[in-house]
Amino acid sequence: MRKVGTMQFGIFTVGDVTTDPTTGRTPTEHERIKAMVTIALKAEEVGLDVFATGEHHNPPFVPSSPTTMLGYIAARTERLILSTSTTLITTNDPVKIAEDYAMLQHLADGRVDLMMGRGNTGPVYPWFGQDIRQGIPLAIENYALLHRLWREDVVDWEGRFRTPLQSFTSTPRPLDGVPPFVWHGSIRSPEIAEQAAYYGDGFFANNIFWPKEHFIRLIELYRERFAHYGHGTPEQAVVGLGGQVFMRKNSQDAVREFRPYFDNAPVYGHGPSLEEFTDQTPLTVGSPQQVIDRTLTFRDSFGDYQRQLFLMDHAGLPLKTVLEQLDILGEEVVPVLRKEFAAGRPAQVPDGPTHGALVARRAAEAAGEPSLPAGSPA
Repeated sequence: MRKVGTMQFGIFTVGDVTTDPTTGRTPTEHERIKAMVTIALKAEEVGLDVFATGEHHNPPFVPSSPTTMLGYIAARTERLILSTSTTLITTNDPVKIAEDYAMLQHLADGRVDLMMGRGNTGPVYPWFGQDIRQGIPLAIENYALLHRLWREDVVDWEGRFRTPLQSFTSTPRPLDGVPPFVWHGSIRSPEIAEQAAYYGDGFFANNIFWPKEHFIRLIELYRERFAHYGHGTPEQAVVGLGGQVFMRKNSQDAVREFRPYFDNAPVYGHGPSLEEFTDQTPLTVGSPQQVIDRTLTFRDSFGDYQRQLFLMDHAGLPLKTVLEQLDILGEEVVPVLRKEFAAGRPAQVPDGPTHGALVARRAAEAAGEPSLPAGSPA
């Protein structure tokens, strides 16, 4: 009998290099890259399941090569699932994605998945020879090719946005013949929810910058279309959510300490007040119990889901502070969330996806047994 209610909890980073507004000090790129590695190792130490990194090719961000970073972290961890929080499916060659992430999958003994996204930086497109006005068609065509490259040993292919392939085999082949699990991440695009549903992949809702009602619509669309394409019931669709927190023992201390970072953050600084933003979005600044209570409401809005990632290191927060946040998250928050999310979770709701579960699913399908949702173990 499987353990009911296995959700995955982790963190994701955007890798920004931002001046600390309380000291005026800006870390070097080297310091920031090393800090991201330290944060990933800490995530495993405190019992989290996932570390995910973004992909950016412009200042002030440093993670331009996620597979390099994740490969290095893989060599220094044993249990942590290594993921991307954005793999730019629009401006990366799908052949290179297929080969890079298959190689990483082997090196990490299967502890790899990735999240497809279009990014939010318009100038990236011409840097890589693409047109932002073709963003959605690029995402659809490139992923269709990537999906085949991982599942067919020899591929003949022709499309709009790259040269044709004739009798092409990407190498190495996926570990155990099973590609990494793929999430499709979106902030605003129903086309991406449709794409995730069509393939039976996971759908990751950013769930940071916009009110929950916006993401409820996207997730409901994904669940309905997942069932439409015959992958399972709407409740068996594989959903991930973002989140953003800052904690101290006393909520007043958390608000006072985080306010200067919020007020000067590159993304949302100099806009709505901290109080307005926490009221209108899932950002939670307060005590560990407040974070627990707020996060538990996500199930009421989105249904049972498989993965919860928190943004912890951004806006110039010093490494020492981020590591303290991870201690609180791992020791006081996640154990309670695991228990509470498991309570009353229907048995048919799949677990968070792992390589082992995907291998078991493939074996069951090969034996002619009924297909299982992507996160379900045998």
